[in-house]
Amino acid sequence: MIRQPLRPAVLEAERLLAEAGVDSPRADAELLAAHVLGVQRGRLPLVPGIDESGAERLRDLVRQRAGRVPLQHILGWAPMGAITVAVGPGVFVPRPETELLAEWGLARLRGVRAPVVVDLCTGSGVLALTLANARPDAVVHAVERDDAALSWARRNAESRAGHGDTPVRLHRGDVTDPALLTELDGAVDLVVCNPPYVPDSTPVQPEVADHDPRAAVFGGPDGLDVIRHVVALAARLLRQGGHLAVEHDDTQGESVPALLRASGAYEDVRDHEDLANRPRYATARRELSVQAPRVERSGTTS
Repeated sequence: MIRQPLRPAVLEAERLLAEAGVDSPRADAELLAAHVLGVQRGRLPLVPGIDESGAERLRDLVRQRAGRVPLQHILGWAPMGAITVAVGPGVFVPRPETELLAEWGLARLRGVRAPVVVDLCTGSGVLALTLANARPDAVVHAVERDDAALSWARRNAESRAGHGDTPVRLHRGDVTDPALLTELDGAVDLVVCNPPYVPDSTPVQPEVADHDPRAAVFGGPDGLDVIRHVVALAARLLRQGGHLAVEHDDTQGESVPALLRASGAYEDVRDHEDLANRPRYATARRELSVQAPRVERSGTTS
């Protein structure tokens, strides 16, 4: 079987992706090549060449990516820390920035025995599964209202359970529902949430506009419709001294912490930057002996 050198094929893929406006053309080209060859990206230098059928397959995948199909849809998975989750049409693709939120949450659980964790707006289940993987002793609940996304979360939870991981308890529910998880009121150690938070008028990349579910991306005129409900719901769920971490748009580094402070239910409110030094997620600790007010607002929720 005739083989051609791999490096020129990868360089050509990188060139085409760069011309198409893909943000990370080199990384995407290498990941696509690794996918075609069935090896890890770091082992590509050890691959001497690629045959014609593999080269044609790579060209086909590069054309898809150049058409701004998300890389994760092409590969069929997205990474988060020590795990990967299956993703595709109908579910929000996890972003690397969310790993920082997960790490913060895990640090808050150190020393907590058999913690109770709730992941709101779970989507693919990636946050819940990351936390469950790192803390097998935890009881992790994951909430999602969209049936398509919930099916992806269930698939991922079943896959992780098949690897021996602690199963995540999935709930079909809406963060606006006053009866949501009432059995956990005041008993939760950590609430995490990556909600829809992009303001409705914000331009987004084609990968988001054409492939991510709109209800999982946009959060109303100011992007805060869902977060307002999350602030109140988490205050009800958390035990005294429990922690909340919620991801937000990079324009909301002041508004989300302001919502947390205004609720009267939290202390130690802080905002955190991502690896690009952009405001990315807010955290807080549930105050002692404070009952949070219930927030009633309409808006797209997840």
